[in-house]
Amino acid sequence: MRIIPLLRISILFFSLLLFNCKNEKNTTSDDKIEVSFKKEGMLHLKKRNTDSIIKKLDIEFAEDDYETQTGLMYRTKLDTNQGMLFIFPNEQIRSFYMKNTKIPLDIIYINEEQQIVSFQKNAKPFDETPLPSGAPAKYVLEINAGLSDEWNLEVSDKIEFKKN
Repeated sequence: MRIIPLLRISILFFSLLLFNCKNEKNTTSDDKIEVSFKKEGMLHLKKRNTDSIIKKLDIEFAEDDYETQTGLMYRTKLDTNQGMLFIFPNEQIRSFYMKNTKIPLDIIYINEEQQIVSFQKNAKPFDETPLPSGAPAKYVLEINAGLSDEWNLEVSDKIEFKKN
């Protein structure tokens, strides 16, 4: 007769222990991931008509599937003179989102001729709403939110980049 209450208490204890371990694991896994910027090249933003340089940026590249899917996720900061350039094998309509991205961004879509075709400004951290290009793009540049307005970037302005 005493075995049944003891069994119930044991099951309850192990259930609580298992539940607490699972919750503890889930709440800390993403918080511990920290990725820092690695300069892999330079990018110049240029005015469309004059080719005058608007801004020079240190660039990190996203070229393979893993880099493209991860992007700037888990970053806690991005300096004003830094950005990430996504390079795709072809030009097509693109769409990005902000899953696991902790910093607000301006997303700049760029065509095969390296001209800006559209913007998604002030993308909100952790928002999984699709942010489409609206026009075919081969490149996507991510910079801190607000900088595309601060630098007066416009559709048809250009980029020029080189790898280290």
